Amino acid sequence: MTDVPVSEAKARLTSLVRQAEGGEDVFLTRNGRRVARITAAKDRRVLTPEERMAVIRKAQASAEGKFEPGFSAARSADFLYGDDGLPG
Repeated sequence: MTDVPVSEAKARLTSLVRQAEGGEDVFLTRNGRRVARITAAKDRRVLTPEERMAVIRKAQASAEGKFEPGFSAARSADFLYGDDGLPG
């Protein structure tokens, strides 16, 4: 872990990013207090359209039978509001 004052970070940004890419957390400080952190981004694999549909179908299957027939999510929050449309 490295602590670097924000005022110094601007001049050293490239090297600080390289440190983060190498797995080290870099903390930016202001008046000696940590205010931000630079860390390596985790690679996120992009799903193909087929994989996305498989995830959706799995979610739909897990919800099967958990709701009463005729349930509509469109009106599911109506109980939160009065007849005047304001929070009840």
